[in-house]
Amino acid sequence: MCGIVGYMGESKIKRILLDGLKELEYRGYDSAGFALMQNGRIEAYKAVGKLDNLIHKTEAVQSSGFGVGIAHTRWATHGKPTELNAHPHQGRFSHVVHNGIIENYTELKKKLQSEGARFLSQTDTEVIVHLYEQLAERHKDSAKAFEETVKQLEGAYAILLIDERCEDRIFFAKKGSPLQIGLGESGRFFASSDAALVGLCHEAIYLEDGCWGWVSPESLNLFEGESPVSPVAKAIPPTLHSAQKEGFRFFMEKEIYEQAQVLGDTLMGRLQEDRVHLEEIDRTLLDGVEALRLCACGTSYHAALASTYLFERLSRMEARVEIASEFRYRDPVLKSSELFVVISQSGETADTLEALKMAKRAGLKTLAICNVDNSSIVREADATLLTRAGIEKGVASTKAFATQMMVLWLLSLLIAQRHKTLDPALLAQEIAAMRHAPQVLQVPEKLHDRIHRLSKRYLHGHGFFFIGRDLFYPLALEGALKLKEISYLHAEGYPAGEMKHGPIALADSELFTIALLPGTLLKEKMRSNVEELIARDSTTLAIGPECFDLADDYLPTQPTDHPMLEFYEMMVVMQLLALEISIRLGNDVDMPRNLAKSVTVE
Repeated sequence: MCGIVGYMGESKIKRILLDGLKELEYRGYDSAGFALMQNGRIEAYKAVGKLDNLIHKTEAVQSSGFGVGIAHTRWATHGKPTELNAHPHQGRFSHVVHNGIIENYTELKKKLQSEGARFLSQTDTEVIVHLYEQLAERHKDSAKAFEETVKQLEGAYAILLIDERCEDRIFFAKKGSPLQIGLGESGRFFASSDAALVGLCHEAIYLEDGCWGWVSPESLNLFEGESPVSPVAKAIPPTLHSAQKEGFRFFMEKEIYEQAQVLGDTLMGRLQEDRVHLEEIDRTLLDGVEALRLCACGTSYHAALASTYLFERLSRMEARVEIASEFRYRDPVLKSSELFVVISQSGETADTLEALKMAKRAGLKTLAICNVDNSSIVREADATLLTRAGIEKGVASTKAFATQMMVLWLLSLLIAQRHKTLDPALLAQEIAAMRHAPQVLQVPEKLHDRIHRLSKRYLHGHGFFFIGRDLFYPLALEGALKLKEISYLHAEGYPAGEMKHGPIALADSELFTIALLPGTLLKEKMRSNVEELIARDSTTLAIGPECFDLADDYLPTQPTDHPMLEFYEMMVVMQLLALEISIRLGNDVDMPRNLAKSVTVE
């Protein structure tokens, strides 16, 4: 959500800023802007809508020699997506970009206005620049002024600020929103994600909450509160290979096709001949653990929900799932015998991160399942299982969900091994199914062509029901979410057995039912539930290994003896269906409206 880029050096500043923002487009935004400072003068440029609008607007802008720049893609929180509300925000002699939410901005704004500050925007961000300038005039010391500014801010923020009166500095601060400093041969870089640094830097300093400071050509000054901190640099990926479309129409399409490969990567080194081996988990992490509490948002929540069936069935372990945005504002009863498991693609999901901190304060052991090493959630948790999905640029998650499910399946078998809840023959069957899973995720050309042709029948109507039972109920939720996210059609996921308890009242020929009909679990029960909807004229698409004659349409999956293999194959079918429907509707599949890839505000 939102993107920040900064640069200090002698390379082409404008190009570095715009290229960096281009790499962060996947995070979601509705306006963009940048500010350049050279020879003690700042010039700022903004545009509403796609980044191409800003690029076109600034075609004539030149930058050469030493300078500094800050740039931003904004996802509107306070105030509509307008040019005035776009970042950077300016005062009399300084400019700022900011990700996050300043919770006490109303109080600060009133105070600043009473003291003569003139606000141009509706945003919370603008208070930062006016507060800084007031303190800079008072202290006559820019570093002291920035420190005092940060102390007065409440909420979440990643901030870059530049000041015409100290033209060789970029000030920065981080709390609850990602920010890192890239170390490159051509200068100092800032970004809210590795994606904007890859190819420019070999190492980055991943800032912790509460850190602030400034960079100059000669030094990097880092503080936590009033205490100096020695920066620690870590390696970042060397290439942008996985961030290119490589002939696919959209990143989402490419990422659906990548799932077979990344699932193999997820399994690498984690499967031995007759057992699961997760070297990231110390044996002591599971000592005394009697139950699991899983916490996540969105697609990651659906993975958590699906995993409860695995933990209960395979591990015989009680598993409870929490929506992070609800959990953090409850007064939950937490037990020291619970392992608190958080799941996040980005590792920066604000609600999930705060839930993790709550669990740690309560004394629970914590485990993160995440795709991004060095992210805030990874650094906070006691242990981490990385999903190894690689860069995922499509806002609608695909391969991240697939790899999360595999890691959770691995964890369920690890606990089963430890508690001896599966006999060796059943454990061997599970491992064999795991090894086969990457093959199930390969997309046959005929299947994709069939889904493309079929999709034209599902463009209109008053909504979709995605229905399933057992493992396939959370998968139905995920299928409905995918369609909603990128097609903007109304869709709901339901347990199939709940249809008669109210939702079936909506059934008619303009209601589309996507029925998940596995051959391995509750087959006859599912068929009965689908027949109830067909009898009420719902237009039905059946997905499964056996043709269902009563359905209007049918998409086949391969017969198998393991439900997780059916789960994965149906997952691919629903992802492709959502993709093709969205493309036919003329939508931007990778950057759906109103959505962001990394939700760093609550």
